[in-house]
Amino acid sequence: MLALEMVVILGVTILICTVVARRARVAPPILLLVCGVLLGFIPALRGVQLPPEAVLLLFLPALLYWESITTSLREIRKNLRGIMLMSTLLVIVTAAAVAVVAHQLGLAWGPAWVLGAAVAPTDATAVAALTKSLPRRNVTLLRAESLVNDGTALVLYSIAVAVTVGEITLSPGYLAGSLALSYGGGALAGALVAGLVILLRRRTGDALTENIVIVLTPFAAFLVADLIGASGVLAVVVAGLIMSQAGPRVGRADSRQISESFWGLSTFLLNASLFVLVGIEVQAAVRGLSMSQLGDGLLAVGAVSVLLVAVRFAFLFGSAYLIRLVDRRPSQRARRQTHGARVISGMSGFRGAVSLAAALAVPRTVASGAPFPDRDMIVFVTTGVIVVLLVIPGLLLPAIVRWANLPTDTGVDTERRLAEVYANEKALEALPDLGRESGATDDVIERLRTEYADHLDVLRAEPDEAEGTETLARHDHYSQLRLALIGRKRAAVVQLRDEGRIDDIVLRDIQDRLDIEEVRIVGRGHAE
Repeated sequence: MLALEMVVILGVTILICTVVARRARVAPPILLLVCGVLLGFIPALRGVQLPPEAVLLLFLPALLYWESITTSLREIRKNLRGIMLMSTLLVIVTAAAVAVVAHQLGLAWGPAWVLGAAVAPTDATAVAALTKSLPRRNVTLLRAESLVNDGTALVLYSIAVAVTVGEITLSPGYLAGSLALSYGGGALAGALVAGLVILLRRRTGDALTENIVIVLTPFAAFLVADLIGASGVLAVVVAGLIMSQAGPRVGRADSRQISESFWGLSTFLLNASLFVLVGIEVQAAVRGLSMSQLGDGLLAVGAVSVLLVAVRFAFLFGSAYLIRLVDRRPSQRARRQTHGARVISGMSGFRGAVSLAAALAVPRTVASGAPFPDRDMIVFVTTGVIVVLLVIPGLLLPAIVRWANLPTDTGVDTERRLAEVYANEKALEALPDLGRESGATDDVIERLRTEYADHLDVLRAEPDEAEGTETLARHDHYSQLRLALIGRKRAAVVQLRDEGRIDDIVLRDIQDRLDIEEVRIVGRGHAE
Protein backbone atom coordinates (compact mmCIF):
# COMPACT_ATOMS: atom_id res chain seq x y z
CA MET A 1 0.00 0.00 0.00
CA LEU A 2 2.91 2.35 0.76
CA ALA A 3 4.02 2.13 -2.88
CA LEU A 4 0.65 3.47 -4.09
CA GLU A 5 0.66 6.17 -1.43
CA MET A 6 4.19 7.13 -2.47
CA VAL A 7 3.15 7.52 -6.10
CA VAL A 8 0.33 9.87 -5.10
CA ILE A 9 2.54 11.81 -2.68
CA LEU A 10 5.25 12.24 -5.31
CA GLY A 11 2.72 13.35 -7.92
CA VAL A 12 1.04 15.89 -5.65
CA THR A 13 4.40 17.23 -4.46
CA ILE A 14 5.66 17.64 -8.01
CA LEU A 15 2.45 19.38 -9.05
CA ILE A 16 2.49 21.84 -6.15
CA CYS A 17 6.20 22.60 -6.41
CA THR A 18 6.00 23.15 -10.18
CA VAL A 19 3.14 25.65 -9.82
CA VAL A 20 4.72 27.47 -6.86
CA ALA A 21 8.15 27.58 -8.50
CA ARG A 22 6.72 29.17 -11.64
CA ARG A 23 4.89 31.86 -9.66
CA ALA A 24 7.71 32.48 -7.17
CA ARG A 25 10.40 32.32 -9.89
CA VAL A 26 12.40 29.77 -7.94
CA ALA A 27 14.11 26.80 -9.55
CA PRO A 28 11.78 23.77 -9.13
CA PRO A 29 14.56 21.38 -7.95
CA ILE A 30 15.13 23.53 -4.87
CA LEU A 31 11.48 23.41 -3.83
CA LEU A 32 11.27 19.70 -4.61
CA LEU A 33 14.32 19.02 -2.47
CA VAL A 34 12.98 21.08 0.45
CA CYS A 35 9.59 19.38 0.23
CA GLY A 36 11.34 16.01 0.23
CA VAL A 37 13.14 16.94 3.46
CA LEU A 38 9.83 17.99 5.03
CA LEU A 39 8.13 14.80 3.89
CA GLY A 40 10.85 12.88 5.68
CA PHE A 41 9.40 14.03 9.01
CA ILE A 42 6.19 12.07 8.33
CA PRO A 43 6.50 8.84 10.40
CA ALA A 44 4.99 6.66 7.66
CA LEU A 45 7.66 7.83 5.17
CA ARG A 46 10.68 7.32 7.40
CA GLY A 47 11.16 3.83 6.00
CA VAL A 48 11.24 5.09 2.41
CA GLN A 49 14.70 4.85 0.85
CA LEU A 50 16.04 5.52 -2.61
CA PRO A 51 17.25 2.17 -3.98
CA PRO A 52 20.62 2.70 -5.69
CA GLU A 53 19.71 0.07 -8.31
CA ALA A 54 16.64 2.11 -9.30
CA VAL A 55 18.78 5.19 -9.94
CA LEU A 56 21.60 3.44 -11.77
CA LEU A 57 19.47 1.05 -13.82
CA LEU A 58 16.13 2.83 -14.30
CA PHE A 59 16.32 6.58 -13.71
CA LEU A 60 19.84 7.23 -14.99
CA PRO A 61 19.63 5.57 -18.46
CA ALA A 62 16.37 7.31 -19.31
CA LEU A 63 17.48 10.74 -18.10
CA LEU A 64 20.93 10.57 -19.67
CA TYR A 65 19.51 9.40 -23.00
CA TRP A 66 17.09 12.31 -23.19
CA GLU A 67 19.79 14.81 -22.19
CA SER A 68 22.24 13.44 -24.78
CA ILE A 69 19.72 13.25 -27.60
CA THR A 70 18.65 16.87 -27.03
CA THR A 71 22.10 18.41 -26.65
CA SER A 72 24.19 20.01 -29.40
CA LEU A 73 26.79 17.66 -30.90
CA ARG A 74 28.24 20.56 -32.88
CA GLU A 75 28.94 22.52 -29.71
CA ILE A 76 30.41 19.41 -28.09
CA ARG A 77 32.84 19.03 -30.99
CA LYS A 78 33.84 22.69 -30.76
CA ASN A 79 34.54 22.44 -27.03
CA LEU A 80 35.64 18.80 -26.82
CA ARG A 81 38.97 19.53 -25.14
CA GLY A 82 37.41 21.51 -22.30
CA ILE A 83 34.63 18.98 -21.85
CA MET A 84 37.03 16.05 -21.64
CA LEU A 85 39.28 17.87 -19.18
CA MET A 86 36.37 18.63 -16.89
CA SER A 87 34.78 15.20 -17.17
CA THR A 88 38.01 13.27 -16.53
CA LEU A 89 40.87 15.25 -15.00
CA LEU A 90 38.64 17.48 -12.88
CA VAL A 91 36.78 14.44 -11.52
CA ILE A 92 40.05 12.73 -10.55
CA VAL A 93 41.46 15.89 -8.95
CA THR A 94 38.20 16.49 -7.09
CA ALA A 95 37.99 12.92 -5.80
CA ALA A 96 41.61 13.08 -4.62
CA ALA A 97 41.12 16.44 -2.87
CA VAL A 98 38.00 15.21 -1.07
CA ALA A 99 39.78 12.00 -0.07
CA VAL A 100 42.63 13.98 1.50
CA VAL A 101 40.26 16.25 3.46
CA ALA A 102 38.07 13.31 4.53
CA HIS A 103 41.16 11.45 5.73
CA GLN A 104 42.21 14.49 7.76
CA LEU A 105 38.73 14.50 9.30
CA GLY A 106 39.12 10.92 10.50
CA LEU A 107 38.12 8.58 7.67
CA ALA A 108 40.44 5.80 6.59
CA TRP A 109 41.91 6.14 3.10
CA GLY A 110 39.56 3.56 1.55
CA PRO A 111 36.29 5.16 2.72
CA ALA A 112 37.76 8.60 2.04
CA TRP A 113 38.30 7.71 -1.62
CA VAL A 114 34.80 6.20 -1.81
CA LEU A 115 33.38 9.50 -0.55
CA GLY A 116 35.55 11.48 -2.97
CA ALA A 117 34.45 9.41 -5.95
CA ALA A 118 30.78 9.63 -4.91
CA VAL A 119 30.69 13.45 -4.72
CA ALA A 120 33.10 14.17 -7.60
CA PRO A 121 30.68 14.13 -10.57
CA THR A 122 28.18 16.87 -11.31
CA ASP A 123 24.59 15.79 -11.92
CA ALA A 124 23.13 15.96 -15.43
CA THR A 125 19.52 16.31 -14.32
CA ALA A 126 20.28 19.09 -11.84
CA VAL A 127 22.39 20.96 -14.40
CA ALA A 128 19.64 20.69 -17.01
CA ALA A 129 16.97 21.92 -14.58
CA LEU A 130 18.92 24.83 -13.08
CA THR A 131 20.79 26.29 -16.08
CA LYS A 132 18.02 26.74 -18.66
CA SER A 133 18.46 30.53 -18.77
CA LEU A 134 22.13 30.39 -19.77
CA PRO A 135 23.42 30.86 -23.35
CA ARG A 136 23.65 27.76 -25.52
CA ARG A 137 27.43 27.32 -25.27
CA ASN A 138 27.44 27.50 -21.46
CA VAL A 139 24.56 25.05 -21.17
CA THR A 140 26.17 22.63 -23.63
CA LEU A 141 29.49 22.66 -21.77
CA LEU A 142 27.82 21.99 -18.43
CA ARG A 143 25.49 19.31 -19.79
CA ALA A 144 28.23 17.53 -21.71
CA GLU A 145 30.51 17.55 -18.66
CA SER A 146 27.81 16.06 -16.45
CA LEU A 147 26.91 13.45 -19.08
CA VAL A 148 30.45 12.07 -19.27
CA ASN A 149 31.91 12.59 -15.81
CA ASP A 150 29.69 9.96 -14.20
CA GLY A 151 31.66 7.32 -16.07
CA THR A 152 34.99 8.52 -14.64
CA ALA A 153 33.60 8.85 -11.13
CA LEU A 154 31.95 5.44 -11.11
CA VAL A 155 35.21 3.77 -12.19
CA LEU A 156 37.05 5.47 -9.31
CA TYR A 157 34.19 4.57 -6.99
CA SER A 158 34.16 0.88 -7.93
CA ILE A 159 37.93 0.64 -7.51
CA ALA A 160 37.83 2.40 -4.12
CA VAL A 161 35.05 0.11 -2.88
CA ALA A 162 36.82 -3.03 -4.17
CA VAL A 163 40.10 -2.04 -2.51
CA THR A 164 38.35 -1.25 0.79
CA VAL A 165 36.38 -4.49 0.74
CA GLY A 166 39.57 -6.40 -0.03
CA GLU A 167 38.68 -7.73 -3.47
CA ILE A 168 41.62 -6.19 -5.38
CA THR A 169 45.02 -4.63 -4.89
CA LEU A 170 45.31 -1.25 -6.56
CA SER A 171 48.05 -0.59 -9.09
CA PRO A 172 48.58 2.09 -11.78
CA GLY A 173 48.13 -0.56 -14.48
CA TYR A 174 44.80 -1.69 -13.04
CA LEU A 175 43.56 1.89 -12.82
CA ALA A 176 44.60 2.68 -16.41
CA GLY A 177 43.04 -0.56 -17.68
CA SER A 178 39.79 0.11 -15.85
CA LEU A 179 39.52 3.61 -17.31
CA ALA A 180 40.34 2.35 -20.81
CA LEU A 181 37.73 -0.40 -20.57
CA SER A 182 35.19 1.99 -19.13
CA TYR A 183 35.53 4.57 -21.89
CA GLY A 184 36.44 2.36 -24.85
CA GLY A 185 33.96 -0.39 -24.01
CA GLY A 186 31.21 2.09 -23.17
CA ALA A 187 31.63 4.00 -26.42
CA LEU A 188 31.71 0.76 -28.43
CA ALA A 189 28.62 -0.63 -26.69
CA GLY A 190 26.71 2.60 -27.30
CA ALA A 191 27.71 2.68 -30.97
CA LEU A 192 26.74 -0.97 -31.53
CA VAL A 193 23.34 -0.54 -29.90
CA ALA A 194 22.71 2.67 -31.83
CA GLY A 195 23.58 0.91 -35.10
CA LEU A 196 21.18 -1.92 -34.33
CA VAL A 197 18.44 0.53 -33.37
CA ILE A 198 18.87 2.39 -36.67
CA LEU A 199 18.42 -0.87 -38.61
CA LEU A 200 15.32 -1.79 -36.57
CA ARG A 201 13.75 1.65 -36.94
CA ARG A 202 14.16 1.51 -40.70
CA ARG A 203 12.25 -1.77 -40.77
CA THR A 204 9.41 -0.97 -38.38
CA GLY A 205 6.08 -0.41 -40.03
CA ASP A 206 4.26 1.74 -37.48
CA ALA A 207 4.89 4.47 -34.92
CA LEU A 208 4.05 2.31 -31.90
CA THR A 209 6.59 -0.39 -32.77
CA GLU A 210 9.26 2.19 -33.51
CA ASN A 211 8.74 3.86 -30.15
CA ILE A 212 9.10 0.54 -28.35
CA VAL A 213 12.54 0.30 -29.97
CA ILE A 214 13.31 3.88 -28.93
CA VAL A 215 12.34 3.27 -25.30
CA LEU A 216 14.54 0.17 -25.16
CA THR A 217 17.58 1.98 -26.59
CA PRO A 218 19.11 3.51 -23.41
CA PHE A 219 18.49 0.42 -21.28
CA ALA A 220 19.94 -1.90 -23.93
CA ALA A 221 23.05 0.29 -24.26
CA PHE A 222 23.52 0.38 -20.48
CA LEU A 223 23.03 -3.40 -20.23
CA VAL A 224 25.50 -4.28 -22.99
CA ALA A 225 28.16 -2.04 -21.46
CA ASP A 226 27.52 -3.43 -17.99
CA LEU A 227 27.89 -7.00 -19.24
CA ILE A 228 31.44 -6.30 -20.46
CA GLY A 229 32.36 -4.25 -17.40
CA ALA A 230 32.35 -0.93 -19.27
CA SER A 231 30.64 2.36 -18.49
CA GLY A 232 26.90 2.10 -18.98
CA VAL A 233 26.68 5.87 -18.59
CA LEU A 234 29.00 6.51 -21.51
CA ALA A 235 27.23 3.86 -23.60
CA VAL A 236 23.89 5.63 -23.13
CA VAL A 237 25.42 9.02 -23.95
CA VAL A 238 27.11 7.73 -27.13
CA ALA A 239 23.92 5.98 -28.24
CA GLY A 240 21.95 9.17 -27.62
CA LEU A 241 24.38 11.37 -29.55
CA ILE A 242 24.39 8.97 -32.51
CA MET A 243 20.59 8.81 -32.54
CA SER A 244 20.37 12.60 -32.38
CA GLN A 245 22.15 12.64 -35.74
CA ALA A 246 20.52 9.58 -37.33
CA GLY A 247 17.01 9.96 -35.91
CA PRO A 248 15.80 12.67 -38.33
CA ARG A 249 16.75 10.43 -41.28
CA VAL A 250 15.32 7.12 -40.09
CA GLY A 251 12.33 8.18 -37.98
CA ARG A 252 8.69 8.68 -38.95
CA ALA A 253 6.82 11.92 -38.32
CA ASP A 254 4.08 10.31 -36.23
CA SER A 255 6.71 8.36 -34.29
CA ARG A 256 8.59 11.56 -33.44
CA GLN A 257 5.37 13.15 -32.17
CA ILE A 258 4.80 10.27 -29.77
CA SER A 259 8.46 10.09 -28.75
CA GLU A 260 8.79 13.80 -27.95
CA SER A 261 5.67 13.73 -25.81
CA PHE A 262 6.64 10.53 -24.02
CA TRP A 263 10.23 11.49 -23.23
CA GLY A 264 9.33 15.06 -22.31
CA LEU A 265 6.77 14.01 -19.70
CA SER A 266 8.49 10.88 -18.40
CA THR A 267 11.91 12.49 -17.92
CA PHE A 268 10.32 15.49 -16.21
CA LEU A 269 8.53 13.20 -13.74
CA LEU A 270 11.61 11.03 -13.18
CA ASN A 271 13.79 14.07 -12.65
CA ALA A 272 11.37 15.72 -10.23
CA SER A 273 10.81 12.46 -8.33
CA LEU A 274 14.55 12.09 -7.83
CA PHE A 275 14.83 15.47 -6.13
CA VAL A 276 11.96 14.64 -3.77
CA LEU A 277 13.43 11.22 -2.96
CA VAL A 278 16.85 12.77 -2.30
CA GLY A 279 15.18 15.13 0.17
CA ILE A 280 13.43 12.24 1.92
CA GLU A 281 16.75 10.39 2.12
CA VAL A 282 18.16 13.19 4.31
CA GLN A 283 16.15 11.85 7.25
CA ALA A 284 17.52 8.34 6.84
CA ALA A 285 21.06 9.70 6.58
CA VAL A 286 20.68 11.62 9.85
CA ARG A 287 19.25 8.59 11.65
CA GLY A 288 22.30 6.56 10.61
CA LEU A 289 24.57 8.61 12.89
CA SER A 290 24.74 8.96 16.63
CA MET A 291 24.60 12.41 18.23
CA SER A 292 28.37 12.41 18.74
CA GLN A 293 28.92 11.59 15.07
CA LEU A 294 26.39 14.17 13.86
CA GLY A 295 28.64 17.12 14.69
CA ASP A 296 31.58 15.54 12.86
CA GLY A 297 29.28 14.82 9.93
CA LEU A 298 28.06 18.41 9.70
CA LEU A 299 31.64 19.66 9.82
CA ALA A 300 32.53 17.25 7.01
CA VAL A 301 29.55 18.39 4.93
CA GLY A 302 30.63 22.02 5.21
CA ALA A 303 34.29 21.27 4.52
CA VAL A 304 33.62 19.03 1.51
CA SER A 305 31.06 21.46 0.03
CA VAL A 306 33.48 24.40 0.23
CA LEU A 307 36.28 22.22 -1.14
CA LEU A 308 34.24 21.08 -4.14
CA VAL A 309 33.45 24.67 -5.12
CA ALA A 310 37.07 25.79 -4.53
CA VAL A 311 38.57 22.96 -6.59
CA ARG A 312 36.13 23.62 -9.41
CA PHE A 313 36.95 27.34 -9.51
CA ALA A 314 40.68 26.68 -9.32
CA PHE A 315 40.49 24.15 -12.15
CA LEU A 316 38.34 26.36 -14.40
CA PHE A 317 40.57 29.42 -14.09
CA GLY A 318 43.88 27.55 -13.84
CA SER A 319 43.27 25.36 -16.89
CA ALA A 320 42.08 28.37 -18.92
CA TYR A 321 45.29 30.32 -18.30
CA LEU A 322 47.42 27.22 -18.91
CA ILE A 323 45.71 26.58 -22.25
CA ARG A 324 46.26 30.23 -23.22
CA LEU A 325 49.99 29.83 -22.63
CA VAL A 326 50.21 26.60 -24.63
CA ASP A 327 47.68 27.18 -27.41
CA ARG A 328 47.71 30.60 -29.08
CA ARG A 329 45.83 29.68 -32.25
CA PRO A 330 43.10 32.11 -33.43
CA SER A 331 40.53 29.31 -33.14
CA GLN A 332 41.44 28.91 -29.46
CA ARG A 333 41.02 32.65 -28.87
CA ALA A 334 37.51 32.43 -30.31
CA ARG A 335 36.60 29.78 -27.74
CA ARG A 336 37.72 31.81 -24.74
CA GLN A 337 35.13 32.56 -22.08
CA THR A 338 34.74 35.66 -19.96
CA HIS A 339 35.46 35.61 -16.24
CA GLY A 340 31.73 35.95 -15.64
CA ALA A 341 31.02 32.81 -17.67
CA ARG A 342 33.63 30.87 -15.67
CA VAL A 343 32.13 32.05 -12.39
CA ILE A 344 28.75 30.77 -13.57
CA SER A 345 30.30 27.43 -14.51
CA GLY A 346 32.02 27.29 -11.16
CA MET A 347 28.76 27.81 -9.31
CA SER A 348 26.95 25.24 -11.49
CA GLY A 349 28.68 22.19 -10.07
CA PHE A 350 25.45 20.69 -8.75
CA ARG A 351 25.51 17.21 -7.27
CA GLY A 352 22.50 14.90 -7.37
CA ALA A 353 21.01 11.44 -7.34
CA VAL A 354 23.99 9.68 -8.94
CA SER A 355 26.20 10.69 -6.03
CA LEU A 356 23.60 9.53 -3.53
CA ALA A 357 23.05 6.24 -5.36
CA ALA A 358 26.79 5.59 -5.24
CA ALA A 359 26.88 6.27 -1.50
CA LEU A 360 23.86 4.05 -0.82
CA ALA A 361 25.38 1.27 -2.93
CA VAL A 362 28.39 0.99 -0.63
CA PRO A 363 28.34 -2.59 0.73
CA ARG A 364 27.59 -3.05 4.42
CA THR A 365 30.43 -5.50 5.02
CA VAL A 366 33.98 -6.17 3.80
CA ALA A 367 35.46 -9.52 2.77
CA SER A 368 36.16 -10.53 6.37
CA GLY A 369 32.52 -9.97 7.35
CA ALA A 370 33.30 -6.84 9.35
CA PRO A 371 31.16 -3.73 8.77
CA PHE A 372 32.28 -1.43 5.93
CA PRO A 373 34.15 1.37 7.73
CA ASP A 374 32.30 4.69 8.05
CA ARG A 375 29.51 3.69 5.66
CA ASP A 376 26.87 5.76 7.51
CA MET A 377 29.20 8.77 7.52
CA ILE A 378 29.71 8.44 3.74
CA VAL A 379 25.95 8.40 3.16
CA PHE A 380 25.37 11.36 5.49
CA VAL A 381 28.13 13.54 4.05
CA THR A 382 27.10 12.75 0.46
CA THR A 383 23.47 13.60 1.20
CA GLY A 384 24.44 16.81 2.95
CA VAL A 385 26.73 17.89 0.13
CA ILE A 386 23.97 17.30 -2.42
CA VAL A 387 21.56 19.48 -0.45
CA VAL A 388 24.10 22.27 0.11
CA LEU A 389 25.30 22.36 -3.51
CA LEU A 390 21.78 22.32 -4.88
CA VAL A 391 20.14 24.87 -2.63
CA ILE A 392 22.82 27.55 -2.13
CA PRO A 393 24.20 27.80 -5.71
CA GLY A 394 20.69 27.28 -7.08
CA LEU A 395 19.42 30.33 -5.19
CA LEU A 396 22.51 32.42 -6.02
CA LEU A 397 22.76 31.51 -9.70
CA PRO A 398 20.11 33.98 -11.04
CA ALA A 399 21.89 36.90 -9.35
CA ILE A 400 25.27 35.68 -10.62
CA VAL A 401 23.91 35.42 -14.17
CA ARG A 402 22.69 39.03 -13.95
CA TRP A 403 26.09 40.12 -12.59
CA ALA A 404 27.97 38.29 -15.33
CA ASN A 405 25.95 40.17 -17.95
CA LEU A 406 26.50 37.53 -20.60
CA PRO A 407 25.66 38.56 -24.17
CA THR A 408 22.20 37.54 -25.35
CA ASP A 409 22.35 34.28 -27.25
CA THR A 410 20.51 34.91 -30.52
CA GLY A 411 22.25 32.10 -32.38
CA VAL A 412 19.42 29.58 -32.03
CA ASP A 413 16.77 32.03 -33.29
CA THR A 414 18.97 33.13 -36.18
CA GLU A 415 19.75 29.57 -37.23
CA ARG A 416 16.11 28.53 -36.87
CA ARG A 417 15.05 31.36 -39.18
CA LEU A 418 17.78 30.43 -41.67
CA ALA A 419 16.63 26.81 -41.69
CA GLU A 420 12.94 27.71 -42.14
CA VAL A 421 13.65 30.15 -44.98
CA TYR A 422 16.01 27.74 -46.75
CA ALA A 423 13.60 24.79 -46.40
CA ASN A 424 10.67 26.80 -47.79
CA GLU A 425 12.75 28.16 -50.69
CA LYS A 426 13.81 24.64 -51.67
CA ALA A 427 10.22 23.43 -51.39
CA LEU A 428 9.00 26.22 -53.68
CA GLU A 429 11.75 25.48 -56.21
CA ALA A 430 10.75 21.80 -56.32
CA LEU A 431 6.98 22.41 -56.37
CA PRO A 432 6.44 22.54 -60.19
CA ASP A 433 8.36 19.31 -60.81
CA LEU A 434 6.77 17.54 -57.85
CA GLY A 435 3.35 18.68 -59.00
CA ARG A 436 3.85 17.22 -62.46
CA GLU A 437 5.18 13.96 -61.02
CA SER A 438 2.15 13.56 -58.77
CA GLY A 439 -0.30 14.51 -61.50
CA ALA A 440 -1.66 17.53 -59.61
CA THR A 441 -3.63 20.11 -61.57
CA ASP A 442 -2.42 23.69 -62.03
CA ASP A 443 -4.95 25.11 -59.55
CA VAL A 444 -3.75 22.71 -56.83
CA ILE A 445 -0.12 23.63 -57.51
CA GLU A 446 -0.95 27.33 -57.45
CA ARG A 447 -2.88 26.98 -54.20
CA LEU A 448 0.08 25.29 -52.50
CA ARG A 449 2.54 27.76 -54.02
CA THR A 450 0.55 30.68 -52.63
CA GLU A 451 0.49 29.13 -49.15
CA TYR A 452 4.26 28.53 -49.13
CA ALA A 453 4.99 31.97 -50.61
CA ASP A 454 2.91 33.66 -47.90
CA HIS A 455 4.71 31.71 -45.20
CA LEU A 456 8.08 32.64 -46.74
CA ASP A 457 7.09 36.32 -46.69
CA VAL A 458 6.39 36.02 -42.96
CA LEU A 459 9.74 34.35 -42.32
CA ARG A 460 11.59 37.06 -44.23
CA ALA A 461 9.67 39.94 -42.64
CA GLU A 462 11.68 42.38 -40.52
CA PRO A 463 9.67 43.70 -37.53
CA ASP A 464 11.42 47.10 -37.63
CA GLU A 465 10.36 47.81 -41.22
CA ALA A 466 6.93 49.08 -42.24
CA GLU A 467 6.32 46.36 -44.83
CA GLY A 468 7.50 43.67 -42.43
CA THR A 469 5.27 44.97 -39.63
CA GLU A 470 2.25 44.88 -41.93
CA THR A 471 3.06 41.34 -43.09
CA LEU A 472 3.41 40.10 -39.51
CA ALA A 473 0.17 41.80 -38.48
CA ARG A 474 -1.73 40.10 -41.31
CA HIS A 475 -0.21 36.77 -40.32
CA ASP A 476 -1.24 37.25 -36.67
CA HIS A 477 -4.82 38.02 -37.71
CA TYR A 478 -4.84 35.00 -40.00
CA SER A 479 -3.53 32.73 -37.24
CA GLN A 480 -6.04 34.04 -34.69
CA LEU A 481 -8.88 33.46 -37.14
CA ARG A 482 -7.72 29.91 -37.88
CA LEU A 483 -7.46 29.13 -34.16
CA ALA A 484 -10.97 30.49 -33.61
CA LEU A 485 -12.31 28.33 -36.44
CA ILE A 486 -10.57 25.27 -35.00
CA GLY A 487 -12.28 25.99 -31.68
CA ARG A 488 -15.68 26.12 -33.40
CA LYS A 489 -14.97 22.87 -35.25
CA ARG A 490 -13.95 21.16 -32.01
CA ALA A 491 -17.10 22.36 -30.23
CA ALA A 492 -19.27 21.17 -33.14
CA VAL A 493 -17.74 17.68 -33.08
CA VAL A 494 -18.17 17.44 -29.29
CA GLN A 495 -21.82 18.43 -29.72
CA LEU A 496 -22.32 15.60 -32.24
CA ARG A 497 -20.83 13.16 -29.73
CA ASP A 498 -23.04 14.49 -26.92
CA GLU A 499 -26.12 14.07 -29.12
CA GLY A 500 -25.13 10.47 -29.83
CA ARG A 501 -24.70 11.06 -33.56
CA ILE A 502 -21.01 10.04 -33.61
CA ASP A 503 -18.98 7.64 -31.47
CA ASP A 504 -16.21 8.60 -29.02
CA ILE A 505 -13.70 6.91 -31.33
CA VAL A 506 -14.64 9.29 -34.13
CA LEU A 507 -14.45 12.26 -31.75
CA ARG A 508 -10.96 11.36 -30.58
CA ASP A 509 -9.71 10.85 -34.14
CA ILE A 510 -10.98 14.24 -35.36
CA GLN A 511 -9.91 15.98 -32.15
CA ASP A 512 -6.38 14.62 -32.56
CA ARG A 513 -6.17 16.11 -36.05
CA LEU A 514 -7.51 19.44 -34.83
CA ASP A 515 -5.04 19.43 -31.95
CA ILE A 516 -2.10 18.82 -34.29
CA GLU A 517 -3.25 21.69 -36.51
CA GLU A 518 -3.63 23.98 -33.49
CA VAL A 519 -0.21 23.08 -32.09
CA ARG A 520 1.34 23.69 -35.50
CA ILE A 521 -0.20 27.17 -35.74
CA VAL A 522 0.70 28.13 -32.18
CA GLY A 523 4.20 26.65 -32.45
CA ARG A 524 4.84 28.48 -35.71
CA GLY A 525 3.73 31.72 -34.09
CA HIS A 526 6.16 31.29 -31.19
CA ALA A 527 9.02 30.42 -33.56
CA GLU A 528 8.41 33.52 -35.63
